[in-house]
Amino acid sequence: MNSVEQKQQLFAALAAEAAACRRCEAMCGRTAVLSELNGSVAARVMFIGEAPGRQGGDRTRVPFSGDQSGQNFTRYLASIKLAREAIFITNSVLCNPRKESGANRKPSTKESLNCAGFLRRQIELVAPRVVVTLGAVALAALSRIEYHQFTLKDSAGRVCAWDGRLLVPLYHPSPQVLASHRREDAQLRDYAAVARAIRESARRATAGEQAH
Repeated sequence: MNSVEQKQQLFAALAAEAAACRRCEAMCGRTAVLSELNGSVAARVMFIGEAPGRQGGDRTRVPFSGDQSGQNFTRYLASIKLAREAIFITNSVLCNPRKESGANRKPSTKESLNCAGFLRRQIELVAPRVVVTLGAVALAALSRIEYHQFTLKDSAGRVCAWDGRLLVPLYHPSPQVLASHRREDAQLRDYAAVARAIRESARRATAGEQAH
């Protein structure tokens, strides 16, 4: 069995554990969005969002697909010629948090804490060279795994060092953020930083191999 096969087996067990999780009372009627549809366990780049959207990942079972946020995300990936097949996408909270009206809501701190172990184990299993957070909730979730002091306001679009990896904090690709906080041209500049991080991580990996 090669390492990829081992990872796939471990990931399948992790996904089954997440599917059976009932820690968040408000989400017991929904299923964690975590499966082979999230991407390759051998991916070198991991994107982490806030939570699956009601019309997006919660419906399609693929993070950032099927809604406007997903369309924006796909467009931004295309701007740096990064294919979905080359990345792993997940969320800091694996189930869709909703208001009583059925509308999406921000996950609570307790819900994020309940899911922190799943996020940590995904990062350990996939072992990406580059981690990209989409929004403040995802960036804060990383701090619970390995403490950092980065903020979205100060660090968006920057290549940072975190837990032995390269981290690029980005704004969430939702239409609300696009309209009020981070316009299209700024988002495109931010994603160019992801491309720089990927090149830098590849350079470091090559240098490390040559050193041995």
